[in-house]
Amino acid sequence: MSTGLCMGSKLSDVDLVMRWALDSNKYARESLKLNHPGTQVRGEPAEDFLALLKEWEKLCKKYMDTVPEKTHSRRSMASKAENWNDDRLNEADVAAGEFEVSKIVDICFGDPSSSGNHGLKLKVHWKGYSVNDDTWEPIESLSNCQDSIRDFVRNGRKSKILPLPGDVDLVCGGPPCQGISGYNRFRNFDSPLDDERNQQIGVFMDIVQFLKPKFVLMENVVDILRFDKASLARYALSRLVQMKYQARLGTVAAGCYGLPQFRLRVFLWGAHPCEKLPQFPLPTHDVVVRYWPPPEFERNTVAYDEDQPRPLEKALVLEDAISDLPAVSSNEHRDEMPYDKPPETEFQRFIRSPESEMIGHSKSGARIAKDVLYDHRPYSLSEEDYARVCQIPKKKGANFRDLPGVVVGADNVARRDQKIEQVILPSGKPLVSDFSTISL
Repeated sequence: MSTGLCMGSKLSDVDLVMRWALDSNKYARESLKLNHPGTQVRGEPAEDFLALLKEWEKLCKKYMDTVPEKTHSRRSMASKAENWNDDRLNEADVAAGEFEVSKIVDICFGDPSSSGNHGLKLKVHWKGYSVNDDTWEPIESLSNCQDSIRDFVRNGRKSKILPLPGDVDLVCGGPPCQGISGYNRFRNFDSPLDDERNQQIGVFMDIVQFLKPKFVLMENVVDILRFDKASLARYALSRLVQMKYQARLGTVAAGCYGLPQFRLRVFLWGAHPCEKLPQFPLPTHDVVVRYWPPPEFERNTVAYDEDQPRPLEKALVLEDAISDLPAVSSNEHRDEMPYDKPPETEFQRFIRSPESEMIGHSKSGARIAKDVLYDHRPYSLSEEDYARVCQIPKKKGANFRDLPGVVVGADNVARRDQKIEQVILPSGKPLVSDFSTISL
């Protein structure tokens, strides 16, 4: 979301730079770092991140305007909070079991060392030791290391390792959808906010309330408008209004903007009272409609008015995206391979182009587009699963229910057909396994 937003903003000559990012998925964090090398990417829970921001604000107030007071950067392993009063200590005075702080290198709120102590921690680089020996220490145990803490806070504030209120122009994010999505058959209809995943909407708004950005953009699945009479969507909207933000809710179909899929999503815009609330962009493409949001939210669908002209390009389908892909076998392991044909559609030409061409800007040193295809390989399957996949008919929507020997009852439960003999694979295992006969 943030990568596309930053790239897309350049089309409007807006220089939007992602300075801080938070994601619990390590692969998402790696992707963020690759796409945004200058971004501070963090992985702690959002609640801990918010607690860290509040503690960081306190540290900045304490150390940014104070006169330095000489202290000793030492800590005793036996007593972490031990005070040192001898101002004349030097390296030769460091006794066994004591370590000298070289510098503070990081900060977090939580329990990164699994010590059972949850709170504000500083990562310490010890004098005479390698970075592999750096440890996370409670800030209380470093009370005799005020110089090191002050240097870290001042340097960190200068480089903006963490945002303070007023530093952020836009907060955007997508709280977890698993507690909302219709694919989850165990959603909590009685108390939606008791689900910790749904509570992240509240945490998102708490971060907005603390940072006070100019703009807010929140994304979620369309089921947020269906689940529990849209209570979570109404809650998010009310939080923005309570904070005096202008707010606008819109339902957007990805296919309306040149993607070969329908993918309906809900976006919530917020704007500070002194800013202009952005409009949602009108569709550029026709789309193959699969479903729409509930009738009570029909007016929130981003579309042209009935009397407006619709200069739409034709709808894109899956063929427009994948017709140029080379065939692969089930045991393909290459991370990179060449395309074996030129792009056949405008979408394929666009997806192969470098970033500078995508956003219409040429950069010095920008990479030249190469016909290299990445990650075009199937999921690794066992011999039995590969044999089962080969039995799935090549038709739209086909799945395990189309296997020979499977019947679907009126209760929408797939079961093995007891009237026919069970098909056995060469390995001796059944074609229709027990775990495939489930309710959907």
